[in-house]
Amino acid sequence: MKMRSLPLLFAALLGACSFALAAEPERAPIRLGMIDGMSGPFANAGEAVARNLQLAVENVNARGGVRLADGMHPLQLDIFDNKQGVEESLIELRRLTDRGIPFVLQGNSSAVAAALVDAVERHNRRAGGRERVLFLNYSAVDPALTNAQCSFWHFRFDANADMRMHALTEVIRGDAQARRVYLIGQDYSFGRMVAEAARSQLAAKRPDIRIVGHELHPVGKIKDFAPYIAKIKASGADTVVTGNWGNDLTLLVKAARQFGLDAKFYTFYGNSLGAPAAIGEAGVDRVRAVAEWHPNAGGAQPGTASARFTEAFRARYPQPQDDYPMLRMHVMIEMLVRAIEQAGSTDAVAVARALEGARYRSDLHDAVMRAEDHQLIQPLYVSVMQRLRDGRIRFDNEGSGYGFRTEAYLPAMQTALPTTCRMQRPSR
Repeated sequence: MKMRSLPLLFAALLGACSFALAAEPERAPIRLGMIDGMSGPFANAGEAVARNLQLAVENVNARGGVRLADGMHPLQLDIFDNKQGVEESLIELRRLTDRGIPFVLQGNSSAVAAALVDAVERHNRRAGGRERVLFLNYSAVDPALTNAQCSFWHFRFDANADMRMHALTEVIRGDAQARRVYLIGQDYSFGRMVAEAARSQLAAKRPDIRIVGHELHPVGKIKDFAPYIAKIKASGADTVVTGNWGNDLTLLVKAARQFGLDAKFYTFYGNSLGAPAAIGEAGVDRVRAVAEWHPNAGGAQPGTASARFTEAFRARYPQPQDDYPMLRMHVMIEMLVRAIEQAGSTDAVAVARALEGARYRSDLHDAVMRAEDHQLIQPLYVSVMQRLRDGRIRFDNEGSGYGFRTEAYLPAMQTALPTTCRMQRPSR
């Protein structure tokens, strides 16, 4: 072959390759529909979820997507703003199903989650085959959702309120200074469940503790918590237990700091969404939070799984106000991907059966989806607020100078509580 013919041959081969690549069909994305509040008083909570889910989707797509028989399919996240309302959520669910999206993702409100469980049940009874949908719950923690109201079509990837309270009360059990407890929460199903769990578990573990106050307030409508803090101070409480989240938590702890409330806070979400900065110096060694993970878990030394995960999140979202990584969102997406691949399709029944009993194990986390009630059983950490400058933690929260250090760790099997679920499964 003459040398001058080589460029022609190379060009021909390149053209053939280009044609082959162009002819490769583009795989349809597997669509995920997130229904949550992206406007209104809890928009910051919805935005935090969206960031975590989007990064989890990007991580899957970076390795090629989801493998099915016809090739690799990317994930696509579609966001539906429910303005944190139940009726709006049902409207958005109809929009989602009309578009043929097979997976519903929601979490920031147990009232919304309960309505969606019922609506998904009705939709799936009417629908056939591939028109049915699965509901993946990342944050709605009312225990009823995996007990009396359990559904084959619903999977929860967060610990429920009883499980979270179990972890907190294990720490309170050993807190000799805890004598007078004040309960405060949001006035809806979740807030009431948190208070009920606190009462029953404290009575069993620390019968010497006295509940000196119990307050429920409207969700997302209180702008000044000073009157509530005044009541807590007047009660003589040395300990506050709250499930508040979003701005209801941030404003509560801001008022506690402003009016000098000298009490420990045992919270579900004290490490999130502006709370550490709002609490500030008054929270050091006083504010506790419970979660399936936190950035300083395991000490978060350089090169550890926790450190790598946190650093990757911050590289994607470098603004301090966006700094709220939630591991369970990423675990949920990874478990869903594996279930779709195992099922070989996005069929709701097949994917649900693949999720039942599924195990997630990595250097970062170890969890199993309990088949009886579709509750993820996973470790829980209770962590306490610390100053970054004191050198006891590696990562702070949202650039506040304050972060959290592990105070107690409960392995997955120690967080599991009995279920009353009597699940009805479809024959197909």
